[in-house]
Amino acid sequence: MPPRHDQVTQRIDWTTVILFSACVFFGWLNVYAAVYNPETHPSIFDFGNSSGKQLIWIGTTVLLIIAILVIDYRFYDTFAFFIYGFVLLLLGAVLFLGTDIKGSHSWFKIGAFSLQPAEFAKMGTTLALARYLSSPGVNLSKFKDQLNVGLIVGVPALLILASNETGSTLVFAAFLILLYREGLPGIYPLIVVITAVLFVLALSVPPLYIFIGIAALGVLIGLNLPRYAQHTRNYLLIGGLGLAMTGVVLGTSFVFNNLLQPHQQSRIKVLFDPEADYRGAGWNVIQSKIAIGSGGVFGKGYLQGTQTKFDFVPEQSTDFIFCTVGEEHGFFGSILVVGLLLGLMLRLVYLAEKQRSRFARVYGYGVASILFFHFMVNLGMTIGLMPVIGIPLPFFSYGGSSLWSFSILLFIFLKLDAHRSQILSRA
Repeated sequence: MPPRHDQVTQRIDWTTVILFSACVFFGWLNVYAAVYNPETHPSIFDFGNSSGKQLIWIGTTVLLIIAILVIDYRFYDTFAFFIYGFVLLLLGAVLFLGTDIKGSHSWFKIGAFSLQPAEFAKMGTTLALARYLSSPGVNLSKFKDQLNVGLIVGVPALLILASNETGSTLVFAAFLILLYREGLPGIYPLIVVITAVLFVLALSVPPLYIFIGIAALGVLIGLNLPRYAQHTRNYLLIGGLGLAMTGVVLGTSFVFNNLLQPHQQSRIKVLFDPEADYRGAGWNVIQSKIAIGSGGVFGKGYLQGTQTKFDFVPEQSTDFIFCTVGEEHGFFGSILVVGLLLGLMLRLVYLAEKQRSRFARVYGYGVASILFFHFMVNLGMTIGLMPVIGIPLPFFSYGGSSLWSFSILLFIFLKLDAHRSQILSRA
């Protein structure tokens, strides 16, 4: 007999729920601070501004959470591929029926509200990966299974890219963390890291210096190979790796100048020198750092942020919500936000490792990986360590699609975790 609802509620990990609630509440307060104006928006409950609308999204999120907890936990495993397929249909439909918002054709306009399918694609893809990887005989050391998971991740990523939503596309790189945990050979994440490093170096260092460094690295590896490993095949492998790295460096210029759009090129350029276009692409980063730095240790006080009041930082309630935190709450407020999100992610990893169902474990790692990528990139771009790619800070940034998607992601896992003992008894 399945457990009663009150039993499932008792098994919910309330530590995670408390961390989630604190993030959402603190996020709502800062959304209000980002749009606060004593003359036009004096009340946090004004449904005509972002804070009032966010409150509506929070209320509907509670209803979604209740629905997730009521649904049988086996539903998510059984219908994982159906949910994934439905998400793909939405991503395809938005290309033809969607609305352009800020240069991205990835939104469904529904009255005064907008919905972005790309946010829900992360949930659908995580479910599909969990379902596939938990299938009998699947082993990520096999090329066939590597190809299949590549397709599961790649198809929605390409559809999102086609809608000109580059930031949401890059989030799918987070699945490398999950796949590595489940047995993907380390060479794949290593290739991604080396390619990213070479791409950055190729844009900031003369190519000749990079080629000299690659050649020197190859010689050092070759000279330090153990005697038993000094085989022609290994030297050919080193040479092939060197040629591949050289190809990445040479190809960077082509990709940068021919495949990236002008606004994307500008965002990467200002990563190295924000002053190069301080009134254009560099404006956001410069003003963001000014806002965060001006908060000092204790901040200027709630609703007292001058950078916020005069709209110096664009997108303050969405992508740059952390600026409001830094300016009004200072170093200690920033540490609180970082601590809440890190605590939530570490808790998810802890719970994922306790799962005895591979489906639940894979899904838990998927949730943690996605949250970590958003956290790392969003904070990185607000302090000038990463290019501005426009992805929200989980549970803090204004937006119904992001709040819904992150909450659904999280509470599906909490539902699975609540039935962990039941799964053990069936094993």
